[in-house]
Formats: sequence, structure tokens, C-alpha cells
Amino acid sequence: MAKLIPAISSCLDKMQAGEKRFARRLEQLLDDDYLCWYEVPVGKRQRYTDFVILHPARGLLLLEVKDWRIDTIVDLDPKSITINTPTGQKTTPNPVQQARECTYALINELQEDPQLIHKTGKYKGNLVSPWGFGVVLSNITRKQFNDSGFSGVIKPHLVICKDEMTESAESEEFQKRLWDMFNYQFAHPLSLPQIDRIRWHLYPEVRIGSGIQTDLFATTANDKLSNTKKVIPEIIKVMDMQQEQLARSIGNGHRVIHGVAGSGKTLILGYRSLYLAQTLDKPILVLCYNITLAAHLRQMMIDNGVEDKVNVYHFHDWCGEQLRLYNIDKPAERSIKYVDKLVGTVIEATEKGHIPKGQYGAIMIDEGHDFQPEWLKLITSMINPETDSLLLLYDDAQSLYNKNKLDFSLSSVGIQARGRTTVLRVNYRNTDEIINFAYHFANKYFKSKESDDDHIPLIEPKTAGRKGKAPSVGLFKSFNEEIKRIIFVFKHLNKTQGYAWSDMCVTYRNKDLGKQIQLAFINEGIPSQWLNNSKNKKKYNSSDDSVTIMTMHSSKGLEFPIVAVSGVGFLPSKKAKKVDEAKLLYVAMTRSTDKLLITSSDNNEFFCDLMKVEESQIESV
Repeated sequence: MAKLIPAISSCLDKMQAGEKRFARRLEQLLDDDYLCWYEVPVGKRQRYTDFVILHPARGLLLLEVKDWRIDTIVDLDPKSITINTPTGQKTTPNPVQQARECTYALINELQEDPQLIHKTGKYKGNLVSPWGFGVVLSNITRKQFNDSGFSGVIKPHLVICKDEMTESAESEEFQKRLWDMFNYQFAHPLSLPQIDRIRWHLYPEVRIGSGIQTDLFATTANDKLSNTKKVIPEIIKVMDMQQEQLARSIGNGHRVIHGVAGSGKTLILGYRSLYLAQTLDKPILVLCYNITLAAHLRQMMIDNGVEDKVNVYHFHDWCGEQLRLYNIDKPAERSIKYVDKLVGTVIEATEKGHIPKGQYGAIMIDEGHDFQPEWLKLITSMINPETDSLLLLYDDAQSLYNKNKLDFSLSSVGIQARGRTTVLRVNYRNTDEIINFAYHFANKYFKSKESDDDHIPLIEPKTAGRKGKAPSVGLFKSFNEEIKRIIFVFKHLNKTQGYAWSDMCVTYRNKDLGKQIQLAFINEGIPSQWLNNSKNKKKYNSSDDSVTIMTMHSSKGLEFPIVAVSGVGFLPSKKAKKVDEAKLLYVAMTRSTDKLLITSSDNNEFFCDLMKVEESQIESV
């Protein structure tokens, strides 16, 4: 069964009756290897075609769907059709002409990509995929079409009629109707990279950059409207089909995405932010627990010119802003349990009506696993009930702060997401070697488990099959020796393999270690950003060509090609639970997309466990 993107359920309100029926036939009668999209904008003029169908062996097909009845058609010629409407006669383009123009616009765009054209042979210079176009007449039978004489204007093989798209239609016959619309066929099917490149051109929103997963913002839908020549990379990355369907199908209401580290949760949040910025009047609120991640997301909104519509905050900064905006006294910053008092003051002011509810058209929460239940209850009250749009992103394997963890249901805090939850199990960020290494270490301390739609599961990640080097684990005489090794490796990668300083990150457990690392990098003349306090975290800019030095906690939600996890010998901290420290180390290790270096100056329990994982992976190769 084929899947339509977006999901039918998310676009029923804008589909015509014939489009709904045809969409259901596509899902019912096509096999799993078909890719189907509804309402695709094509070409520089952003013309919309009703359906695009892609099959690896058959090719690319664009279809227009019309609900006209035979008795409403007054006149039809090769260029236009005149129909009777409740408001009088109306002349529109011939639907075949419409489909043809959209097809040529798309094909011309795809043929600008050197990797999507034939290099030699009979079809040299042409698209690697066969292509065709046609019309679906959802209220006209084949007999009516033939008897009307329309076949002199519209070629019969370019039409699917009402009686050929019924529930009882045969799959083989239905598919034959589609592929009769093609004039030719190629001997070799499209490769997966070629299919991904076509998807890359169809929807800029599915593109994934090479840096932090929110690099989808680097190429937005507005780029298609630009007159400047589009730069097409040699190697591209796109969402998988589950991610794309999810990103494009999120409707109003409360939605929850449970995803493993690196599964694209923040990517989907970014896509959703850009979409809602174009459709909602009230502002959109994005909240996360990590100050550094909030700064990064905020900069991305600024870069795309939507910062006035999408407000990004670290949760406690948002609480402080609410008190400032509505002239409510904040608790003293140096008071005991200041953070709890800050949130409590906002909750009390909201309940008394001093801070208004329903301020935002939509709210998205990244790192939902670190939010306390009372915080979530406060946040849900801030959604405009008319739109009631909430997206919660969650991965309990990365839960570092929330002491309640899974001890509460989502419905108890106002999140009504039963039947609207999605699980993302595939890790795309890390190589197989890195995610397997991190998971096998962490699996000793916390186990995966399933749950229902009203609770949060702990999910075992699946790999996306990207290969790389195994993590390197080293034991050194002192922490200074650890730093020397990290600097040596970073210099080598910068000089011999062309990695930028901004591709590199060093994580550590406590502030004293960070200070030693920063001084060492300064002495070596290596540019670096030390995110040692809230001020520096809020100023963080991932585009600066400098090594990022941050705590393991601050690294959450971010990613870098090269990560050095230092000071494992200082874990677990005496003040923390072992399972929480294991999660912290897991988070730090899964920040790396390419190369991972782990150092320790103490042969403690965590280091011994890491060495056992390293040895077992070497033996299994």
C-alpha cells in the first residue's frame, strides 16, 4: 500500500470530493514502492499540481483532478474548457494543458541538476526518469467521455474516469491506466540517491544540512522564488519518508513525537515553525530547556525573517519575560530555590488572570523530557483555544533534569494527544559505530520500554546504515594530558582533512574542567567559544569558525561532525544518580555525526564499561 504525503487525514478540509476519492485509490491500489504527493508547488512560478506520483521503474507522473459532470461542460477545445457554474459560465484552461505546463516546469527544474540527466546514449541531456501527465475526471464515466466526443480534444489514454477509480477497481488495471500516460520507458530503474534528489527538488523543506539538524533553514521555500541560480550540492541529505509525511501532515490539535537522539525531532520542529509563521496571525512560541539550543533556534528564525512571528525562549527566560511584560515582581535572583519561585509566580499570576492565557497561536516544546508537569500545565494554558496547536518533542533517554520523569500522564497536564502520537526510532545523526557504541554503554544503566499514547516510552534507536570510524577511547595520566590529546587530534583534522574549527566541540562535566580546556585552546591559538555562563550561551552562534567548548548538559539538541567527550574519569558525580550520569554521557556521545573521541584520566566504572564496549565492537567486526 502506498502512502500519500501529506497524510489524507491532514488535508481533507482542502480536498475536493474527487481528490479525496482518488487519494484513497492511490493508497489502496498502489504498491509500497510508489511515492505519492498531494498539492505540489512546481517551477519558479510555484504552480500547484494536484498529485505527483513517482515510481523507481516507471517514472514521474503529474495529474490534475477535476470534479466536473458531463452536463456542466459547455465547450472544450485544446486550450480551454467552458463550464456552467452556480454563478454563470466560467472558462478555465484545458486540464491536460494545465498538467502539461506543470510537468514541463518541474522537468526543466530537475534537468538543471547534472546528476539527474543522462550523460550518454539515446537520451543524453534528458532527465534520468521517464515522465508523463494526465487528468482524472472523477464524475465522468468512460462511456460518457467517449460518447461526448471529447476524445478528439483530450487523448483517451491521458484520462482516468469515474468508473476506473472505484473501490472495486483492480490494482493491476488501475496501475496500467497510470502508466499508459507515458510515451516511453527506460531499462534501468531510478537509484535511491536519484529518488532522494528528486525529493530534494520537489520540497526544499525536506532538506537536511550537514551541520546541526536545524540546517533545513539554510534553504527555505523562498529560495525557489529567487532569480539567483540555485546551488545544487553534489551530496544531499533529505528526511526519510516517515519524517517527511509527519512534517507535512501535522495538523492542529495536540501532537507528540517520541524520538530517539538524532531522529530529526528538531528538524520537524523547524519545518513546523516556518509553516505556521505563514499561516497564523497570533505569534508562535518555541520553548526548550537548553539555553544554547534556544539561542541557536532563535538565530535560525532571525536568519529566515520570522523572528517577529516565532518567539524562541529558554523556558525560565520566558517565565521572566512574562513577569516583566505584565509588571509582576520577580522573586529575588539570589533567593533559595529561585527557579521554582520564578515558575510558581508565573503560575499564580496566570491563575489569577494577571497574565493572560491563550497568548499564542501555536506552541512547540523541544526537549519535553526535561519539563516538569506543572510547567507543561502552564504552557498548555497559553495556547489559543481556537487553534489549539501544540507539538511536544520528547526522548526520555535524554532526560537529564526532570525528576518526575515518567511518573505523570500527558493528559494530566492538559496535553490531549491520544491517537496523535508518533514514534521516530531511526537515528540519522550518528554513524552506526557511534550510536551502537553509545547505546550499548547506556543499556547497562537504563532499558528501553514501550508505553501508551498518554505516557512517554523509552525507545531503542535503530541505525540508518551510515558507516564511519569507531569511537576512540583513551586513558591518560592527567586531565591536562587529555586536553593535549584532544588539541592534537583537532589540529590534525583541521590541517589534513579540512574540518573547520566550527565542526568541532569539546564537552566536559564541571566548570573547572571547562576553564582548563579554554585556557589550553587559547594558549595554542585555536579559536574557541566557551559557553561557561548564561550570557555566553545566549550569544552562541554556530556559524562562527571556532571550537565550541561546553558542558555535557549544554550540548543537548546540538550536533557537530567531531566531538571530544573529556573528563569521563569525573563521572559519575558524587551528587548525582548513576543512571542520570549515564544518560548525560549518552547525550554527549550522540552529539557527534562523524568522529567521536572519549578521554579519561581515571580507570573508573564508566571508563571500564566504555572500554568493554570498544573491545566487544572490535571483536564483532
